[in-house]
Amino acid sequence: MSRKGKVLVAMSGGIDSTVTALMLNDEGYEVVGITMKTWDYATSGTSKKETGCCNLDSFNDARMAAVQHGFPHFVLDIREEFGDFVIENFVEEYLAGRTPNPCVMCNTHIKWRALLKRADALGCDYIATGHYGNIHQHENGRYYISKGIDETKDQSYVLWGLQQDLLSRTLLPLGNYRKTAIRQMAMDYGYPELAKKSESYEICFVPDNDYRSFLKQKVEGLEEKVAGGNFIDKSGKVLGKHKGYPFYTIGQRKGLDIALGKPAFVTEIIPETNTVVLGDEDDLKQNEMLVTKINWIKYDGVTPGMEATTKIRYKDQGSLSNLYPESENTVRVKFYESAKGIAPGQSAVFYEGNDVIGGGIIQRSHLI
Repeated sequence: MSRKGKVLVAMSGGIDSTVTALMLNDEGYEVVGITMKTWDYATSGTSKKETGCCNLDSFNDARMAAVQHGFPHFVLDIREEFGDFVIENFVEEYLAGRTPNPCVMCNTHIKWRALLKRADALGCDYIATGHYGNIHQHENGRYYISKGIDETKDQSYVLWGLQQDLLSRTLLPLGNYRKTAIRQMAMDYGYPELAKKSESYEICFVPDNDYRSFLKQKVEGLEEKVAGGNFIDKSGKVLGKHKGYPFYTIGQRKGLDIALGKPAFVTEIIPETNTVVLGDEDDLKQNEMLVTKINWIKYDGVTPGMEATTKIRYKDQGSLSNLYPESENTVRVKFYESAKGIAPGQSAVFYEGNDVIGGGIIQRSHLI
């Protein structure tokens, strides 16, 4: 038994997770590799070739790395739990006029829980992934996430949903490295093909990024049910017809197929009336929003008015704001300066410097 302990490493076959496993192995941990199969295109009715975490070649790459370095590797089939929760949530959110973030939902509710369950079964002390972030323990005893040093790769935003029992047993070895260093490590370990491998930023079950086609495939007759709704302006004036409210997202400018003589942006989606509101870019700016399904990380709550930098999307730089808890699971966020493109369904993550205070799901930006 290793003095450092036994760790179950999620290995997708990509560069980050492979280097994570090899680093921990070299550091003296007893490593067990595991690859999770989340989605199967062969049974989904799509002709798209499997990519990313569901690619058979990636499974083989992960297993080969484990074999070559002398540690065991398993494949864990979580397609049923993944489909039941992540995909149903994805579809339901679009049908509710919101814009979901399935990667956050998967991390929060599926992947980490599946990893921890298997870690316990295998007698592992820890679980580890190739995410770029860091986990620390505060003097108050709580575990929290902070940003990785490579700002271009930092993934703390998508990990806000992890609860204390998960954080306390998670290792994120890549948080203190830049991507360039990880590519060099892959070369040094003898995997030049990984170092040169392009990365996919697609949703794993929507590999062509065409979520509209995916919705049509999953919801029978959807296109016919929602076609012909109205585009309106903020005063309620009808501007034209659209293809159905689920096929639009807040902030969308391209693909509206309507000529107004000036740029138009989707500023609101009203599913109850199959209505899409269009406006100017300035109409996307909001001073407040309501965030629900809160998970506090660094502290077990915040005092009313606490200052935080709030990110409303993955690539957002963040905006200064004050947090006002309205209940155990709901926070009203007031921005110092208007934030643009607040989309219900997306994650809002609150930072204190580089540390994640907590996060939640944006419920609405048009407050009463």
